[in-house]
Amino acid sequence: MMIFKNVKLAIALSICASFMVSADPQPVQSQTLFDLIFQKRTRRPVVPLVEIKKVSAPKYFGYNVPRLRKVNFDDLVALSREVNTVDTTQTGVVGEGQVEVVPVAVEVATPENQKFLDSVATLVDFEILASKETGKAVVAHYLAKPNFFWLHDAKPTFGAILVLQLLKKADDLGLMAEDYALELPGDYADVRSLIQFEMKMSLMAVRYALDVRNGKINPNKLSGYHDFPKSKYTAEQAIQEITSAISPSAYLAAASPNNEKFMQLRATLIKLRSETADVITIAEGTLIKPGRDHDELPNVIAAIRKKATTKLLQRHGETLTAYSRTTKFTEGLVALVKDFQKEVKLNPDGIVGRNTISRLVDLAPQEKIGRVRLAMERLRWHPRSLGPRHVFINQPAFRARYIEDSEEILSMRAIVGKRSNQTSFFHDTIERVEYNPYWGVPQSIIINEMLPHLRADPSYLDARGYEVTTERGQRISSASVDWLSVGGSAVPYNVRQYPGARNALGYVKIMFPNKHAIYMHDTPSRSLFKRDHRALSHGCVRLHDPRGMAAAVLGTSVSHVTSKINTGKNHDEDLKAQIPVYIAYFTAWPDKDGQVEYFADIYGRDVHLNRAIAKVDSMRGKAA
Repeated sequence: MMIFKNVKLAIALSICASFMVSADPQPVQSQTLFDLIFQKRTRRPVVPLVEIKKVSAPKYFGYNVPRLRKVNFDDLVALSREVNTVDTTQTGVVGEGQVEVVPVAVEVATPENQKFLDSVATLVDFEILASKETGKAVVAHYLAKPNFFWLHDAKPTFGAILVLQLLKKADDLGLMAEDYALELPGDYADVRSLIQFEMKMSLMAVRYALDVRNGKINPNKLSGYHDFPKSKYTAEQAIQEITSAISPSAYLAAASPNNEKFMQLRATLIKLRSETADVITIAEGTLIKPGRDHDELPNVIAAIRKKATTKLLQRHGETLTAYSRTTKFTEGLVALVKDFQKEVKLNPDGIVGRNTISRLVDLAPQEKIGRVRLAMERLRWHPRSLGPRHVFINQPAFRARYIEDSEEILSMRAIVGKRSNQTSFFHDTIERVEYNPYWGVPQSIIINEMLPHLRADPSYLDARGYEVTTERGQRISSASVDWLSVGGSAVPYNVRQYPGARNALGYVKIMFPNKHAIYMHDTPSRSLFKRDHRALSHGCVRLHDPRGMAAAVLGTSVSHVTSKINTGKNHDEDLKAQIPVYIAYFTAWPDKDGQVEYFADIYGRDVHLNRAIAKVDSMRGKAA
């Protein structure tokens, strides 16, 4: 019976097909009944695959040093020629039969500035190099106030002597004294020597002021990861304030950052420069596990004795004395290592490996000096005062700190960006806390990581609890999108993850809106905080204790934060007062007791900064 029905269906299909063929004006090939019944389904045209253009990370730049220029003294020379004008009056008729003598507005040399004006004429062949901005500012100052500032009665003023002494101590601030070196006039009777000394003093004083206030390096020219506001402190402002100060030396001394951390770095730098090398070495690649023998163990014990706090030395004094030369990693020594690891905020696993050794082995004094100098330079890119209340995140230390009344109240482990997704270096202001946040997936992650999965499985986002919307905000399923035709350098869809236990941001997000889409947040991947090297994120900062940090910046309790989370709803809470946050990068940084700690250069930024400084030094050296 089934066969009969199928035959009748085939005949009907044959008749319909023949009718359709006869109605087609185009010639067709004849088809058999078998062909019509069992013909292959026509394939849909293949849509050309759109190339995925991955979103590239910011780049490091070859630092371009602004060219130094010959200072143009022509206007000053011209001034010396124009000032002595004898015809200073003229007559004019003022009403019927009345004559009035009218003074002409012409500058005339006075006894106070005559020597200056006579000296300025000799600048016609004087050559000295400076930045364009500095040269113009200094010349403009003397055009407006044509007189000596650093000399009186052909002798350096007391203020000039004090500034010279200050410039010679520039090394104490992480700078180079030779950048500001100049000599007293060789011949006080020679007007050429006097005016050249005057100009050099002003040019060097302005250079020093700009360096200690702004830094020698423009950080935004180092890489796309550096993002700092342009300094408002200019050469024009510097020369005006220096020459109007009661004490120019005191003014210049106060131009450096005035925060406690800078003072601690300065003290450490001065101390390091006077120290002799006392370095304990541990062979590269050393790995010592409990119960094992190892020839490097005596060096490890010696290094712990040198690095340990008084408390640790008291607790393990007998062990340190009894096993100073042993090569056997006994239980007592394992306990010593674990306690040391706790002190330096490492995972206390009792294994002497790369991370523990990095905290034990002393850097060479010159290496420490180099890192401290870089830290002082980087601090100049920040506000002079960090503020009595702020959050400080040091990326190489993988640590976030909350400071209140200039005291460290909270310190926690943090996870920062991978080397391929580096966390930017900038400062901003915390505005609000978001509870049960959505995660708005950045375009870079959609394109670089999700799109390949979506091309293999269009329902990839649906299955993982993500919401997909069009550019107009219409919600759609990811399975409905032809991801093969989506690509290029931008995806015309928005993707976000719903709040909940699986959300990549966890339950709390601390917001300081910025163009890098970086913020602090919770994470469901809690085990990652056990690692000592924590450059693991896409660029945001994950916190080990996000609720504690949220409570601190809000000025409330952790229980308050938890109650907000427990509502299960996505909502914000504004801070009562906005708080500065520093997303910083320091490979040398003082701890809460003022002791400078040293960290690995996880992104290689020390290398790029050192190269930039070397270029500036080279440019200035050629100009000397």
